[in-house]
Amino acid sequence: METTSPSGPNADGAHAGIEVYRLLTGSDPVDADIHDDDDFDRHVLASILAAAVMDGGPVAERIGLSERDLDALLTQCFPSAPVRAFAWIGGCDTSVDDETVMVRDLLLAQRSTDGEVGHWLAAMVARRAMEPNHLWEDLGLRERPELSRLLTRHFAPLATRNTRNMRWKRFFYRMLCEDDGFVMCATPVCTQCNDFDLCFGEESGESRMAERRREFLRGGGDQADVGNRPA
Repeated sequence: METTSPSGPNADGAHAGIEVYRLLTGSDPVDADIHDDDDFDRHVLASILAAAVMDGGPVAERIGLSERDLDALLTQCFPSAPVRAFAWIGGCDTSVDDETVMVRDLLLAQRSTDGEVGHWLAAMVARRAMEPNHLWEDLGLRERPELSRLLTRHFAPLATRNTRNMRWKRFFYRMLCEDDGFVMCATPVCTQCNDFDLCFGEESGESRMAERRREFLRGGGDQADVGNRPA
């Protein structure tokens, strides 16, 4: 398996995610054209990989894929990119915890697209859902509507059940409980619940890569280096 690792200062610290996204797509995340569904899928996959690189550690583990699946994803979705695998990050623990498996299986059971991309995304979304921030942030996306589009495109039967725009991580667990015959909440009406804002609160904010880009520039990064540049 061929590997090409980024080198130099752009591969380190705050700038790593943007550099990886560039290597995969040839542009910065802010400039991504996502009108076409295939372009949108590539943007989502590149964003998740970039977010995982920013977190540090083995990328395959951080996105919930085996190293073989990661290499297959790169080969299929980014064939012209100068990155064939993220092996330079280190070895991968292939074990998956029970909570991640539950969310992954929920998504797999509700797939609405054929092919490997939906299969990979089920694992990736489930693994990133274990991170502490809003799910769209930990997927490296630019805003929450991109996550809603992702779920509506690839997991439509599940996404259409979120009729009240509940936060997606909360919604996943609610669906898991309901499918198992459990009641998630003691309060029967959401508007009467003291935790209402935890489930339905605002999810706006700055994307992780935009935040890292700003921090990089504030720390003395070269403005010209963070603009558009072919991979």
